Amino acid sequence: MSHGSPAPSASVSSDGEEPEIDVMPSSDEESEPIYIPKEKEPVVIRGVGNITVFGMNSRFNTEYPPELTGYIAPEELSATLSRVNSVLKRHVQTSSRWLLCGLAFCCCSIGCSMWPVLCLNRRTVLALEKCLDHENVSLYHKLGLHWSLARRPTEPSDRLTEYVLELKTLPKPALNLPD
Repeated sequence: MSHGSPAPSASVSSDGEEPEIDVMPSSDEESEPIYIPKEKEPVVIRGVGNITVFGMNSRFNTEYPPELTGYIAPEELSATLSRVNSVLKRHVQTSSRWLLCGLAFCCCSIGCSMWPVLCLNRRTVLALEKCLDHENVSLYHKLGLHWSLARRPTEPSDRLTEYVLELKTLPKPALNLPD
């Protein structure tokens, strides 16, 4: 036998029953500390359209941010943002028309004429989230990126909020962690 680590031994007890097994301590307790990298700030894409209904802008900026260089091609980002803008074009125009009608009849209906606008705004948010989920599954999760729709305070004042697109970098799984 070698003089290295002791091998587990089995000895028969005096009762003639099952052999007794020595258990060696695992080396997991003495492992090195695990370093988890800090998450990067998400890339925020704000609305640039001329109509805003309940914080939802009618169009998002399609300009390629320099922070995404090396992550995704400008053509792919432009295609995604054009899909998002087409969803917004359909929904925000309808919401703005209902908003004008709701405001016209607000006093007569004691505010009940604003309900359709609120429901349409929620429907717009759900349609955008569905579009972003489809984009995430088809391309962005494979690249280690994740789109999400978030409410953020507007730039000049913190009292108003707006919907923005956030593109987050997904953390890479640590190879030294057990499953």
